[in-house]
This record gives sequence, structure tokens and C-alpha cells, in this order.
Amino acid sequence: MPDPQPDPLTPVLDDIADLGALTRSLSGRYEAIFRGFRAALARRLDQAETMADAALQAMEMAEATAAAFRSAFPNQPALACTGGCAACCHLFVAVPPGVARAMAAHIAATHPPAARDRLIADLRAAAAAAASMADPARLRRRCPLLGADDRCTVYDVRPPACRAFTSTSAARCRQLLDDPSRDVPQNAGQYRLFIEATAALQDAARHRALPAEQQGLAAALLAALDNADPDG
Repeated sequence: MPDPQPDPLTPVLDDIADLGALTRSLSGRYEAIFRGFRAALARRLDQAETMADAALQAMEMAEATAAAFRSAFPNQPALACTGGCAACCHLFVAVPPGVARAMAAHIAATHPPAARDRLIADLRAAAAAAASMADPARLRRRCPLLGADDRCTVYDVRPPACRAFTSTSAARCRQLLDDPSRDVPQNAGQYRLFIEATAALQDAARHRALPAEQQGLAAALLAALDNADPDG
């Protein structure tokens, strides 16, 4: 009796099983990246002298890690984000502890008194507009920190939420201004890194027995410029 012929589908099924196992392994390693990043953040932020220092270090670490993602992972989508493209700068932004203090220090060092006075007036108007909203996330208002050229005047110390936001379509971003229900797909890795950085700053504040909740950018920056929170 002749030997049965091997099923020609067997190698294909074996390859699928092997690739499935490899994919599950890679998924676990991918998640481990974020756990490791969060642990590295916790160690670094615990050593920071102030929450403002912690905020700067958290954003620096997230930027460096996001750059590694972009260089190491293939087929990264081309981003539409460019200087002067400011649609996202009309969205409500919340900031974690330390960020507003870091921004206030930068403003004190870079803005002359007249520009600072104008900024404070604009921040007060923006904070009042946000406070009047039942859901501030639906507020669409030009950021007081945008310059006349539609470029961020505090770009080097911009908040984590601003750093996390990415888009492959400027037109889709502009649609956000008219329809708050729309969304813009984000670069998943970069977005998550800045979410982790935000959460790590909140944890660091709790460990120092400081307020840990996020605040609207305008209100938080006003308080920081008034030096109402010297430790934050």
C-alpha cells in the first residue's frame, strides 16, 4: 500500500502557527517598552528637585523615546504637522503638574514685560471661556501662546498634550474647528508615550503630597505666572 501523500497545506498551516506565536511574543515585548518607559520615568522624576524640573525631564524623555520609535519602526506615516499649521492650537489643552511652572519660567526669560502683560490678559479671557463651558474639551479657541505667525511662542516647553498630537491630514484637523465630534487618528506609539509621561507626572506630584489633577492650560499658566504654586 503506497504511503499517503503529505498534505500540501501543512507547511502553510505550520507557518501560520509559527508566525502567530511570534506575533504574540512581539506584542508582549511592545507592551514591555511602555512598562519600562514608565519605570524609567518614575526613577528620574523621583530625583527631580521641583515638579517643573520633573516636567521638563518627562517631556525630554518622551521626545527621545518617540524619536526612537519613528526611526526604528518601518512604514511610519508621513505627518502633515508643520510650523504655522495651527488648527490643533484651537483645542482645549489640559496640563499635568509641573508643566505650567516650567512654561512660566520660560515666558519670564523670553517675553518682555509688554508681551507678558498681553499674554496674561489673553490667558484670563481663555480661562474664563473654558470655565463657562460644561465640557471644556469642546471649546474651540485660539491658544493665547500662538504668535502672529501662527507658531507657538513657547514651543520648547509646550505641554505633553501638544507634543502627543499628530496628524496625517491638515484638512482633517481643520474640520475639528467646526465639528468637535470629529477626531484625528494619532500615531499610537507617540501618543501613548506622552500619556505615560502625563500619568508619571501625576504620580510624582502625589508622592510629594501636591495636587495631582490636570488643569486647563490657561488657568494653570495664570496661576504659575502669579507664582501661586512655587513648588509646582
